[in-house]
Amino acid sequence: MNVRCVVELTLEEREELEQMLAGGELGARKLKRAQVLLGSYRGLTDAGLSEALGVGTSTIYRTKRRYVEGGLAHALSEKQRPGARRKLSGREEALLVATACSKPPAGRAKWTMELLADEIVRLTDHDELSSETVRRRLKENQIKPWQKRMWCIPAVNPEFVARMEDVLDLYTGPADPNAPVVCFDESPVQMVEEKRAPIPAKEGQTERYDYEYRRMGVANLFVFVDAHRPWREVKVTKQRTRFDFALCMRDLVDVHYPDAEKVRVVMDNLSTHRPGALYETFEPDEARRILRRLEFHFTPKHASWLNMVELEIGFLSKQCLDRRIPDIDTLEDETCAWVEARNASGVRIEWLFSAADARRKMGKLYPAPIERPEPVRTSVAVY
Repeated sequence: MNVRCVVELTLEEREELEQMLAGGELGARKLKRAQVLLGSYRGLTDAGLSEALGVGTSTIYRTKRRYVEGGLAHALSEKQRPGARRKLSGREEALLVATACSKPPAGRAKWTMELLADEIVRLTDHDELSSETVRRRLKENQIKPWQKRMWCIPAVNPEFVARMEDVLDLYTGPADPNAPVVCFDESPVQMVEEKRAPIPAKEGQTERYDYEYRRMGVANLFVFVDAHRPWREVKVTKQRTRFDFALCMRDLVDVHYPDAEKVRVVMDNLSTHRPGALYETFEPDEARRILRRLEFHFTPKHASWLNMVELEIGFLSKQCLDRRIPDIDTLEDETCAWVEARNASGVRIEWLFSAADARRKMGKLYPAPIERPEPVRTSVAVY
């Protein structure tokens, strides 16, 4: 027998329910219960609520009864549904996870749902196990054995730490016009020519371009970016040789920073990034003159994220190069226009990661100092 339940909401409960309905971020069933409680408090009958909200009168009665018996939180929550019994026990699920994280069988590149199901049947007393059961249990544990990610795992040794902190000190130190910090790197660009002219965009239709194209060779971009002021430069070349690197270094000190006493250059360990490249390109006196005004700082191996210019190359790729560029002349024109606009905007990269941050966040990876045994003192008798 149904007992009549009267909903008497407090001011705080009404405000909480109205805020829930205004937010709209809760589940549909919970929102319906909130509407039932507010509507019942405002005097609507069960039949009226059922018609207005599209729910059965039994649902309305249960919601009101749960409010009377246990309060607002109890009325908005759901009883635990029994559901079907889990096919795998806790120990068997742990075995499934361990198997999915292990190497696949010989002759197979990766685990599949069917392979895992067969393996669990072999290792347990189950007569059969569906692939769907395996998929659900792996999803609960956020495991995807069919996926792989390529990742560069650097070896954090003393040399890595020394180079990292050297570069970070340059970034976080004060700007010095007599010794600017310039980050330098290269980036290849595949030039592509259209086989058919693209169809321009119009109302109701995006731009269309043909899937066929012609490869027109690869060009190289030398990219410079100042670590402390809004300046960058892009130089387009056909190749990336020691000769091209040496010319870039000469332009850096003679054209871009003629008044600086020394230019501190941050770059990676590419084989062309060597002082000897200047002696291969210029006469000894000229090479020595340029090198006296340069100070090279190398990033650690497999640590391109420490080179600020990598961020600038990312912006260049997205804002300028994300299209088909047919020849080197067009590439020069487009990169020059991008550089002029970006320098004029005054935007610069604000580097926030310091050596102190590295020690705090990567302290466990830092090499421990070697403990040397104290020398043994021996006494020598003199006769």
